[in-house]
Amino acid sequence: MQILGQTPAKPATGEHIKDGTDNSFIADVVEMSMKVPVIVDFWATWCGPCKTLGPAIEAAVTKADGRVKLVKIDVDANPGYSGQLRVQSIPTVYAFWQGQPVDGFQGALPPSEVNAFVEKVANLAGEPDNGLADAIAAAQEMLDEGAAADAAETFAAILQEDPDNAAAYAGLVSAYLALNDIGQAEAILNGAPAAISTDPALEAVAARIALLREAESAGPVAELEAKLAADDGDHQTRLDLATALHANGRSQEAVDHLLELFRRDREWNDGAAKAQLFKVFDALPPKDPIVLTGRRRLSSMIFA
Repeated sequence: MQILGQTPAKPATGEHIKDGTDNSFIADVVEMSMKVPVIVDFWATWCGPCKTLGPAIEAAVTKADGRVKLVKIDVDANPGYSGQLRVQSIPTVYAFWQGQPVDGFQGALPPSEVNAFVEKVANLAGEPDNGLADAIAAAQEMLDEGAAADAAETFAAILQEDPDNAAAYAGLVSAYLALNDIGQAEAILNGAPAAISTDPALEAVAARIALLREAESAGPVAELEAKLAADDGDHQTRLDLATALHANGRSQEAVDHLLELFRRDREWNDGAAKAQLFKVFDALPPKDPIVLTGRRRLSSMIFA
């Protein structure tokens, strides 16, 4: 039911928040609560207190970052399960865990009490399992110590358990890059699920692969250094040299050459120096001193 002239509530938004119906209740609430606690908010468009409680619950659930889900059900449009659960006034909130209602309250609560309720429900599942996180850390340590084959095997095993784990995908790609198998690394990256394709970890290894592919046609470092020494104003050779240097692990020198190219002619080849700098920055860890210093130097040139 909607009062004449009243604006309908906006649909629920957020990765862990959704609008539910009587038809979706079993999947959204009962079945989902076998994996993670689910809070159900029974509301209506004409309910004043609902307008206060709803945003507070949504904010608390969003803050919980996946440890609890929220399903919002309009009782006027979906009277079935609200009737079964004997919802007599709204807002009414139920918490489900392992397929059963385990907690709840009626009426609007202050934000502090809403936060406490959501945290209590989120804790029904216990502490997060750090097993996969520990396994990823162990695999990364293997990779850092040069045991790329062992790291690849461990990252692959992690993906068997969690196919959408972006860190494990990026680690597996990095392991094959360490094994000098760019083709396999590229194939693994292209096979990553679309849902995680824009994760920063995957974007970083994608940038590394792009730079390595460019380096294949850039030429040997020694030859490029000799060529640039003979003609210091050869922008293309400086760009190629920077690409080859980065591919050979000499990222600081690569950044230095790209900054020099940007200083000399920032518009050359449609801003190629700046574009290549961003590729190098993306391929390195965000807090790498090379990245931090390089970005500051580039900014100083841009705004000078």
